[in-house]
Order: sequence, then structure tokens, then C-alpha cells
Amino acid sequence: MTTDPPDRPSPPSGGTVPTEPPGGDRSAEPHDGARSAEPPGGIRPSGQRDGIPSAEPPGGALPIDHPTRPTVPDPPPVPNGGVPHRPAAPPPPTDLPPGAGPPPEWAGGGAEVRPSRLSPLILLIDPVRMAPSLLLPLAGVLFVGGFRPSSFLWALVAVVGSIGFAALRWATTTYQVVADRLEITRSLISRSVRSIPLDRIRGVDISTPPMHRLLGLAVVKIDTGASGGDKQEGELNGVSVAEAAHLRTILLSRSRTARPAPAQDAAGRETAGPAVPGAPAQAPAPAPEPDRVYVRVPRSWFRYGPLSATYLLAPFALFGGAIGLAFQWGENLGFGERAAWQFAEWLWHRPVLLALIALALVVVSPLGACVMYAVFNWNFTLRRHDASLLAERGLINRRSVSLEHARIRGYEFAEGLLERTAKVGRLWAIVTGLGDSRTRGQLLPTGPRDFVLGIAAEAVGPFTAPLAPHPPQARRRRLFRAVFPGLVLALAAVILDWLWLGAAALVIAALGIPLGLDRYRSLGHAYDGTRLSVRSGSLPRSQAVVERRAVVGWTIRQTWFQRRAKVLTVIVGVGAGSGGYHAIDTGESQGIDFATTVTPDWLTPFLAPSEPPAPGTTRAP
Repeated sequence: MTTDPPDRPSPPSGGTVPTEPPGGDRSAEPHDGARSAEPPGGIRPSGQRDGIPSAEPPGGALPIDHPTRPTVPDPPPVPNGGVPHRPAAPPPPTDLPPGAGPPPEWAGGGAEVRPSRLSPLILLIDPVRMAPSLLLPLAGVLFVGGFRPSSFLWALVAVVGSIGFAALRWATTTYQVVADRLEITRSLISRSVRSIPLDRIRGVDISTPPMHRLLGLAVVKIDTGASGGDKQEGELNGVSVAEAAHLRTILLSRSRTARPAPAQDAAGRETAGPAVPGAPAQAPAPAPEPDRVYVRVPRSWFRYGPLSATYLLAPFALFGGAIGLAFQWGENLGFGERAAWQFAEWLWHRPVLLALIALALVVVSPLGACVMYAVFNWNFTLRRHDASLLAERGLINRRSVSLEHARIRGYEFAEGLLERTAKVGRLWAIVTGLGDSRTRGQLLPTGPRDFVLGIAAEAVGPFTAPLAPHPPQARRRRLFRAVFPGLVLALAAVILDWLWLGAAALVIAALGIPLGLDRYRSLGHAYDGTRLSVRSGSLPRSQAVVERRAVVGWTIRQTWFQRRAKVLTVIVGVGAGSGGYHAIDTGESQGIDFATTVTPDWLTPFLAPSEPPAPGTTRAP
């Protein structure tokens, strides 16, 4: 005798619920050990049955004998008394060339990418990449051997051996996507399998260095945020460009599928812990927006290169690197370190020539900054692809960085002193678990301030609340910290009778006054109900805009000097970006009110209850 579950209505009078196919054969039931879940009403969605696609046309309905449970059709007859079973997925083909990736028609075994090798064309690049590391050993072999034929033979053996090692490494490296993980297997000497869960993948980067671009290859880097820096968790160096794009689509789409839904509290906000009983059900994920291009950086932006210290100082860095290389390779190039020092001493005694070299560097540096800007940001494009923001840039090394939109928690706008004068700035995304966010999270290079902030509002989210100024005590502290070091240096120089150094220190102290005032004007914080923002800095000034759901905690810090000035620093703990953003030198009540407004449930229990005013007195505002 069978009984219906409590949540299933009883069958009509005279009806029966079939529990087994005719003949008692249960082979038509699923063989995976568990029935698939059925939607309310017992009717499966059109086109699916037991979690797998069915041959039923869209809009059709399965025949049912019971109001809440469909009848499983009888299995087809099997000759020789065999047991019917669900047909297995077709096996993967084995006649594909290495590095070609899976064919479009293959979708079997639950894997998205079959076991594949890197492209064999990478063997043409490996010897070139290993050339710098082989240069010194080969030169040593030739010098020791006196350039005899035997020394050239040993050098040739070393080159052939390195090529053979690269070929062996290529033959023993495979990768595949199976179920909910990416596996990279290396078995050169000992077998090593790196398994990366798809739900931990934060981003997939594709870069094409010059030699890779000539051969149609790319480098795929998978970032999970586990390393906590700029090192990626997995790297596939030498797949075809088409396979790289296919891998990025598969990994990011499967990452969203494999990731569990975030827990929610009773108010419907995301929490780090388990869901609170009675919390509202999470709304289904919205359909991906159509692809769109937010901006393509025009060539006219190259003129902003000299406004950034990174690009402006590039010629000086190259000049210093050349000097260091001369000292390091002097012996191999035919002159020793002593000769280099003699040349430097000769140049020091010719100040006119030295001044001309310095002037040439100053004149060339703006042009070099424009060139460096163009090299790194050539054809910079920011667009939305599926559910990710895709930033592509680079002239020599073309790089494509994909940031999953669901992990973006805000943005950071930075501007240096020269950039603020020209009203330009740079934009980064604040992404959960992203390593090397200042490079990988870049959304726009240096560009017009209003335009960059407009793109930030459109691609990430708008923030319109005005920043609240900090109290006058913060201005006094900024001025003191900017002027005091110069005054101390001037006093020490006067004591030591170094008048020229004292005069320079006084000039530095005088320049600290506008610097301190500018630092004070840069301070601010605000909250618009959805996002909060803090700003600080002067020479490099940055403003962070973070979603409220990204806040994971608060740190209230107050030094002895701050207690005397009745100010404090509020640090917003965020599970993304740099991990914390500072609202510096806010008023005591101002900082506490800011944190309480953003997360009232977290701080209110720890606040002391306000005491009623004494009779005949009024409370100060």
C-alpha cells in the first residue's frame, strides 16, 4: 500500500497513482540514485526531463494520469531481455589537432573543454624566451673553450637540449574543464594536477605579446584572488586566440553557474554567513545585458601622458636603467667598472655638458610620456560583454582584462596635482578578490574628469551625494604636518651653521602651507543610501565609491593627538579593492554618525544611550 507525501493532494476517487512502470520494471527511473526535483504542480518545463534535455517540442506537455505527478512512459523494448538505460553522451572525438579546443558540436560527459594541449606553435617561441637565460652560460662555454670547434659543439648541444626540454614540457601539459573545475596537468618529472574551482574564478585575462600575435597565439591567465597579489592562479601560455576567447566565455559563464547564491538577512541584504530564517527569497538573476561599447579612447588623449608622473618619469627611468646595465655588463662589453667610473668623473667635471644632458631629458620627457601613454593604452576599449566588463588595451602587448560585473563593488577615481590642474583623472574598478587591482582593474586611463566620472556612473553605478567637509581641527592638523618637518630641518641647519640648508628648509616649510590647505580641501565623505564615498590626498588624490553591500566592518581609530583635537579616523572595511578606505580626521560625532547611517544595525548596540539634559538647560547642537 502506498501513501502520498503530505504536500501532494490525494488522487480523485477511484484513481490510483502509478508507482512503477508496467511489469514492475523500474529501469525507466533515473539511475543516478536520486530523483530530479519537480516544479510545483508536477509538470516539468517544456524541453527538459529529469534535468536533461528531452525531445519534446517547445510548448508541449507530458501526458499525466494524476493532477500533480506526470507518468513516466514505458521504456522501449530491449532485445535479449536487456535492461534499458539512459543513452550515454557521445564520446569526445580524438582526431582534433592540439590546441584546437573542443568542436562546437561536442557537449558530452559534463565537460566543457576536453583534455587539450597547448598549440605546438609555442615551440617556436620557447627558444626565444629562453635565449636571455642561455646567453651567459653559452658565452662562458665559448670563452672557456677558446672558441674551438668543440666549444661550439657543446653550445649547440645546450641549445638543442633546451629545445627538447620545451618540447617535452609541451607534450606533458594538458588542460580541461570538467564539471565545476578547471584542471591543468603537468607530468614532466612528477605528475602535478592544479584544480581551480570555477566558482572561485574572479577574472580571465588574455594577452598577446608580439611573437604570440605573429603566430596567432595568446596567453590566458586565470585569477582567483587566492594569491593576494598580482600572481595569477593558473596560466595557459600558447593557446590559439579563438580558443582563448572560448575559454574565457566558458570559465566565466560556468563560474556564475557554479557559484552559490549569496545569503541574505531578514532585510534582504547580502551577508557573509548563512541565510537568516524568514529572509526573502532571492530574485532570479537578470538576463545578461546586450554587448555595448562604453568608450574607445581617442588618439587626442595621448596628450595627457605628460600629466601623469608614471609616464613623465619614464625617460629618466630608462636612462638610469641604461647606466646600471653598463655597470653590470661592462666586463662583457670590453670595459670594466673602473672605466665607467672614470667616464662619470670626466662628465662631472664638465658641468655644461651635464646640464645639456639634463636639459635634453627634460625636453624629451614630455614626448616620451606621450609615447609611453600610446604604447600602454593604444586603442583602449571598455565594453560590456555578456555579464562582464571587458577592457582591452596595448600596442606591443595587447591585453584583454575581463571583470565580472557581479563582483564589481565600486570604483576609485585618482588624480595627481598636474592632472587636477588640467581636470583629468584615471579610473579603477573595486572588485572582490582581484589581485593587482591597479593594473587589472583599470577601467580608463587618464582622461577628462567629467567624461571619466560619467563612464563610471554608466558602467558601475552613479553617485551624486555631495561630500561632507571635515571640521576646522582637521585643517590645523594638515597644516602642522605639512609645515613642521621643514621647520625642524631649518632649525637643525641653523644649529649646525649650514645656512644654505636652512634657507632651503624654510622654502620647503613655506610651500607646506598651500599643500596643507589643499590636503584639507580634499578631505570628505558621503553616503547616498546605496553607495558611500571617502576622499583624501593631495599630490595623489583619490576618491573611492563603494556599494553599501561591500562593507564588511568598521575601524574607529583615534591617536593621542586626535583625542586632543577631538577628531578620529573612520576606516571602512571592504571585501574588495585595497580592503579599507579612510575617512581621515572627521569630527568625533561626525564619524560615528557616518558609520551608523551606513550600517545602523551594527553600531547602534555599542553606542552609549544619550542622557537627557538637566532641567533648565538646553542641549548643544
